[in-house]
Amino acid sequence: MEEGKSGEKKKVMVAIDESENSNYALEWTLEKLRDTIADSDVIIFTAQPKFDLGSVYASTFRRSVGLITSLQENQKKIASILLDKAKDKCAKYGIVAETVKEIGDPKYAICEAVEKLNIELLVLGSHNRGPVQRAFLGSVSNYCVNNAKCPVLVVKIPAV
Repeated sequence: MEEGKSGEKKKVMVAIDESENSNYALEWTLEKLRDTIADSDVIIFTAQPKFDLGSVYASTFRRSVGLITSLQENQKKIASILLDKAKDKCAKYGIVAETVKEIGDPKYAICEAVEKLNIELLVLGSHNRGPVQRAFLGSVSNYCVNNAKCPVLVVKIPAV
């Protein structure tokens, strides 16, 4: 990608999670778009869902605080490890990547980051859910395609 009118580098964001589909999307991007993104700012992004505390009753809340804190810390560690691995993969392709992690619903967090960071291309994997699963679980990629303020490239693992 070329420099923008203001001389700034183009910004490409690859949104990842712990899935095989996400890993494939990152690998595909590095292999197929390496020359295109080599002079861009590459951002590897992950969003960890918030813990739903709605089910913690007031009477058990005090006992649950330690557990919740422990789960949140573990979630942050997992996100950091995921981003470190992705950054190392990028380095193997000669791409220097920045990492960003957020807490929140991934589909909203990704679209907010796109806008906040002035991303010009968003890449993400597809979980290949069928229409029934998408109806109940939602689709991060579908939401981003329809709501992100930039072009979105959805990378699917080829059918065997």
